[in-house]
Amino acid sequence: MNVNPEQRDAYRHAQLITTRWMDNDPYGHVNNVVYYSWFDTIVNQYLITHGALDITGSEVIGLVVETHCNYFRSIAFPETVTAGLRVGRLGTSSVRYEIGLFREDDADASAQGHFVHVYVERDSRRPTPLPIALRAALTPLLVLP
Repeated sequence: MNVNPEQRDAYRHAQLITTRWMDNDPYGHVNNVVYYSWFDTIVNQYLITHGALDITGSEVIGLVVETHCNYFRSIAFPETVTAGLRVGRLGTSSVRYEIGLFREDDADASAQGHFVHVYVERDSRRPTPLPIALRAALTPLLVLP
């Protein structure tokens, strides 16, 4: 499978993330697990900011059922990363979030990936349709194939 890095303008929303000293591993670059943390950060920050998620009180929550990341270039402290976000699929009870991570002023992604949330009732953990506020917040991020 040949995957090429995408460009910044392929994403509908952007957020700056400051790397930290502890993000680097012994090889001198950000450890791969941190990339997934950044994926969570941009998605959840967007949802909270747009009134679609109350992390302690929302009756509907998203559970990650799939993740993937392709790495193209190393990122290292003390660089600033721009995380780009878009929605690749908006289903009845699931969302595919797609994220690109960009070093400093690079046009090409250093890494890009996705994760899929299935939305469930907080208490029963049973799948449920996306709430209206969530769908409204995500629709502007939706890219069509």
